[in-house]
Amino acid sequence: MLKPKDLGDDLPGFEALDQNETAEIDTHEKQNKKKGSGGFQSMGFSFPVIKGITKRGYKQPTPIQRKTIPIALEGKDVVAMARTGSGKTACFVLPILEKLLSPTNKPQPGKNLRALILSPTRELALQTLRFVRELGKFTGLTSAAILGGESIEQQFGVMSGKAPDIVVATPGRFLHICIEMSLKLDNIKVMVFDEADRLFELGFGEQLREIVARLPSTRQTLLFSATLPKMLVEFARAGLTEPVLIRLDVDWKLPSTLWLGWISVRSELKTAALLLLLDRVLTPTSPQAVVFAATKHHVEYLHLILQQAGITSTFAYSGLDPSARKIALGKFTNKKCSVLLVTDVAARGLDLPALDTVINYNFPAKPKLFVHRVGRSARAGRAGRAFSLIAAEDVAHLLDLQLFLGAELLPPGQSVGNDCPSGIWGSMPTVQLELRHQDVMTWEKNYSEIEEAARVCGRGWQQYVKWREPASAEANKRAKTTTLPTLVHPFLLDENTQEAVDFVEKIKSYTPKGTILELGGKNDSPMFLAMKAKQRVHGKKVQRARENKTNEVDNILGDTTNVKSSKPENQTKKQRKEVVRDENYIPHFASDQHTETGMAVNFAVGASSAELELGADSNEGVRSRKAQLRWDRKRKKMVHVDPDGGRKMIRTESGGRVPASFRSGRYDEWKKRNAQPDDDDDDDNRHQANRMKKVSEFRPHWVKHNERVAKKKSEASSKEFRDKQQIVKERLRREKIKQKLKYKMNKKKKKKK
Repeated sequence: MLKPKDLGDDLPGFEALDQNETAEIDTHEKQNKKKGSGGFQSMGFSFPVIKGITKRGYKQPTPIQRKTIPIALEGKDVVAMARTGSGKTACFVLPILEKLLSPTNKPQPGKNLRALILSPTRELALQTLRFVRELGKFTGLTSAAILGGESIEQQFGVMSGKAPDIVVATPGRFLHICIEMSLKLDNIKVMVFDEADRLFELGFGEQLREIVARLPSTRQTLLFSATLPKMLVEFARAGLTEPVLIRLDVDWKLPSTLWLGWISVRSELKTAALLLLLDRVLTPTSPQAVVFAATKHHVEYLHLILQQAGITSTFAYSGLDPSARKIALGKFTNKKCSVLLVTDVAARGLDLPALDTVINYNFPAKPKLFVHRVGRSARAGRAGRAFSLIAAEDVAHLLDLQLFLGAELLPPGQSVGNDCPSGIWGSMPTVQLELRHQDVMTWEKNYSEIEEAARVCGRGWQQYVKWREPASAEANKRAKTTTLPTLVHPFLLDENTQEAVDFVEKIKSYTPKGTILELGGKNDSPMFLAMKAKQRVHGKKVQRARENKTNEVDNILGDTTNVKSSKPENQTKKQRKEVVRDENYIPHFASDQHTETGMAVNFAVGASSAELELGADSNEGVRSRKAQLRWDRKRKKMVHVDPDGGRKMIRTESGGRVPASFRSGRYDEWKKRNAQPDDDDDDDNRHQANRMKKVSEFRPHWVKHNERVAKKKSEASSKEFRDKQQIVKERLRREKIKQKLKYKMNKKKKKKK
């Protein structure tokens, strides 16, 4: 950034300053610099917010916080993009706290909800809620989470009466609560989309449109994500007004402290390779690792394998019970286990401070997903490592990722162990890998549970390959000519084993000067003499052919290590000179086309809603149109399929259509049971009702069970007998019951006789 003195003095509309005035300004700036006011104190936060920041341990803001927070405090709409782990959560939490504390944004009676934060997953929402409470500890503001999978009646209690100031929610459950309770969102001042691109990609489009339609037009909207497209087509639905776009650290995409390792292995040996890698990675200095797998079946299978290998692990995926996911993440965070097995549900936003290692068991299909996965380590300036197991079918996706990152695949070098550089592509030690694979095969054979999990895992992989996003055509073409590395990755080698590996490689590449006819025969045999004569005549040609073959192998390896050069093998000899273009030349492709392709939201899905098809112009169009028809038995003809899939839909206040189950009347029943006052009552009555029945935020099912048992006991104890007549009556009643039972038993005995 240029200093003020480097800028021109001829600003339009302003007179140039004299030298004396500029000198005074320079001395004033030097005095201010000595004070050291470059932290959060200089941003104009109030005392309660500053106290919360200090208590949390923050001293200096990160680059994205320096850029975003001042603009957000001005009340402008912001679209911010920064690297994962760069502190984006504080960028919207701190402005929200400051804005809600200002006297102009006081809560109105019955409209206390003033800030809404939408998150794509439950884990990210709970993490954000914890962050809000830590930073807003001294502000007196209330906060709550509205999540799917929790008790909806409990959430009725949270949102009824005096609602919290800040709500962190997942879109589906929050919309359900809004429609069921007929919530008014007129007083919301700040709306935040956390991991915004993921919200739109996960299919929350209908819910987001409905929620945004209920918000006031005077709100402030903030969108944050680690990856955002240049074209804000998908985000125009959020109702942004003159947003400020902040793209920080776009060129780097990954933290500079993140070490990458690419390990080539056959797909059937991946489990054995993972065990070898964990044995090497899990050390006293780095005792934990996160392993990303493709499906929940892979996660469950690997959990059983690691149990047999003696490695403590836990797992989490989207189909798991919410409380079980919370317990699994809690065990890993509190260092009760070494490995956390997850699907891509944990690839976004989760902050695991002590995590140093991430392993991709299944390689991600999208470059953007890879950035989010490996972003769980090397956060907030810490160092981290990311290993990826690359099978033959993953090479094309790896080449696409290298174009996206603008990096190179390096061949194994001289350095061994932890000293090897980042970005090396190598293989696994063959002997150790085979021994580990034998262990895995033995476990699958001896334990029926592991055998069944492996079978289910194979079927799940077949389905996963069908719907995962394919690599680009150019990458598939280059993957066919790419030779997989044979040298062992230096991270997996020790200094003692390096000499043995080098010796084996020399034996592999050794070519004897003589042929089998010369080596196997006697010196006076006719075959030996014929080959010697042939070598005298054609020896130079044979030597040239061998040299050309070695040169071709070197060129192929050079093409695979340098991903940017996409020339075929036959053009390596004749290299044309690059044509120098003038400054007015416009190329066919943008310079950052690979970056934008990797970061873009699926535009085709978003644009399909604006498609206008007048008629089928191909056989495929005719077939797809026929597929939308079904045979109606009553009408005896083909009719169109219901676009809602047979679901009953209702039209909302904004004109949108949502499932009718969102308005089921459960809130009215809950209100009758809990004797909640109506919305028309006075505010004092509402406060009194809240004081009488204070509802905690998260209560597991066992807490509710204990409450019911205690209630029954208290009711039973309240019916104690106070006089002798009641005691006599109770005794007579019990005697009658005993007599009846005796009579029935005697009757049964007589029948048997």
